[in-house]
Amino acid sequence: MKTSLSVKRSSSVDLTSGNVWKVLLVYCLPIFGSAMVQQLYSLVDLLVVGNFAANSNLAVNAVGNATTVVNILLAFALGANAGCSVTVAKYFGAKNHLKVRETVNTSLVTFSALCAVTMVLGFAFGDLSMDALSVDASYRADCLAYLYIYAGSMPFVFLYNTGCGICSAMGDSKTPFVFLVVSSLLNVGLDLLFVCVFHWDVAGAAWATFISQAISAVLTAFVLWRKLKRLPADGSPRMFVREISRDLIITSVPVILQNAFVSVGNFFVSKRINDIGIDATTGFTAAFKLVCMANMGVSQMTSGLANFCSQNKALGEYRRIAKGHLVVLCYCLITNAVFMAAFIGAPEFFTRLFVDAQKLTPDAMAYSVNFLVIVSSFLPVVCVKIVCDGAVRGCGGNLGFTVSTFTDLILRVIFVYVLVGPMGFSGVSWAWAIGWSISMFIAAGFYLAIPCLRGVFFPKRAAKCAAEQKEGQNT
Repeated sequence: MKTSLSVKRSSSVDLTSGNVWKVLLVYCLPIFGSAMVQQLYSLVDLLVVGNFAANSNLAVNAVGNATTVVNILLAFALGANAGCSVTVAKYFGAKNHLKVRETVNTSLVTFSALCAVTMVLGFAFGDLSMDALSVDASYRADCLAYLYIYAGSMPFVFLYNTGCGICSAMGDSKTPFVFLVVSSLLNVGLDLLFVCVFHWDVAGAAWATFISQAISAVLTAFVLWRKLKRLPADGSPRMFVREISRDLIITSVPVILQNAFVSVGNFFVSKRINDIGIDATTGFTAAFKLVCMANMGVSQMTSGLANFCSQNKALGEYRRIAKGHLVVLCYCLITNAVFMAAFIGAPEFFTRLFVDAQKLTPDAMAYSVNFLVIVSSFLPVVCVKIVCDGAVRGCGGNLGFTVSTFTDLILRVIFVYVLVGPMGFSGVSWAWAIGWSISMFIAAGFYLAIPCLRGVFFPKRAAKCAAEQKEGQNT
């Protein structure tokens, strides 16, 4: 008994008490690390095929275009993660362990059905998506192979993301990170084996990701099962609760829509870039992966912020929520400042990581440098937007979260098609900058529109909200 209790204390973080700076650093650091490692899955695939495949330029384009479609499928898994996180955090923060167990059971049932639908979509619309993207015939077969193999791995992707969301909501962000690191190292080894030794090229990179994700998902599920067994038994949990399923869907849908519409927007952007030429596709693919890596870390840390807000909201700790928002914003700005300095300072170096320098054309390099320098300059801007979105979502403000995200997406797509004509490829880069800038103000506005979140500026208002929350609980 002593051993299990010590393990529980060491792996979980109490988000409702203690110094906010320290609590969120300890809690969000593994989440940030997990995001970086997850990005390494696709980055390693791109790096290996870009340097060791028989035709590296075409292989990079195949992985890049396939990933555009894969990200639409991943939107559903990321939504499952967010839905589980916020819902479990609400009950875990209120010490309602029976509801925590019922939420986990209901999540598995609900998101298994969603996973099945996602797989069907991936296999059914593969050829159609290639046509819509105007994928060149020279790498179409490789692109489809990567897409179909990844679609087959969706059960493991869903299981891992659901398990991570539940563990994080219970204060344990370290365990999923450890397992993800292990599977990522395996992914690197398998990538090199399948591509360099077996010469499976793009398909080999996809199979390496499939196997690595499967191992990560199984390990996470095992730890989650052990963790749930340690919760005090305060009743017999039901396998499926309709009300909880509704809450999960309501919480997940905005995140699914956000990621799906962003991915759909990137889909149309990719088509426009494919129309420019193969060099534009190569340059954009390498640069876009790097920018995604920077933003994914921020996005995942704000998922941790959403859990923090959800747990503290259940206890009426609104001033703590407002302080947590500023703390995570500081951490994220520091992180993005590092990426911004690196990408602006050495764009050629980072581009060459993904494509063999001898096979990289001057035009492809120019496109990559253009996107990296312009878009990276606006990383702090999108950082403010994403952090505000996380706080709003954690406090139940799904409408504001959805509106700011859709605004960003719609503006980016519109400006890509408007600006590419007169500006050439630079129009793609400036479309990102404009979309991020406008949506940042919208996200900040929705944050301030939630009265209890104004506590950072109006402490008396935050205290009043806390009093109203406690009075409602007593009633």
